[in-house]
Amino acid sequence: MSLKTVAVIGSSQANEEEYETALYVGRELAKRGIVVVCGGRTGVMEAVCKGAKESGGLTVGILTTYDGSDANPYVDIKINTGMSWNRNPIVVASGQMVVAIGGHYGTLSEIAYALILGKKVVGYKTHKVEGVLHVSTPEEILREVDSFFNL
Repeated sequence: MSLKTVAVIGSSQANEEEYETALYVGRELAKRGIVVVCGGRTGVMEAVCKGAKESGGLTVGILTTYDGSDANPYVDIKINTGMSWNRNPIVVASGQMVVAIGGHYGTLSEIAYALILGKKVVGYKTHKVEGVLHVSTPEEILREVDSFFNL
């Protein structure tokens, strides 16, 4: 059996709605036995990890530093790259699919890398980019995840 992984991307300075959405998505991914992969820092990344941990899930942070000092407290497995934002392609490559929640330029770069890699990208209140499946509710995000993994 191989692990199911979803890369969740979004701003390190998430607003309250983005944070709550990521928290909910993290909880639900963990309930489905899906490993959460993210950039491991604050904002959306922290929220999705926190939600996953609340539901007993496993979290992986692809971090910007060599020492993991930028990890949020809910990251189980720290991948310390020392690559700053150049680690973005690794984040999306590590998920079988990608969920974008909000975000700024770093998220935009991750969306681009995910599309280059041929990943399914589901977007919630994020950049309007061709190739991203935009949804309007957190429940729709999870329907797309369930469909992708045939759950």
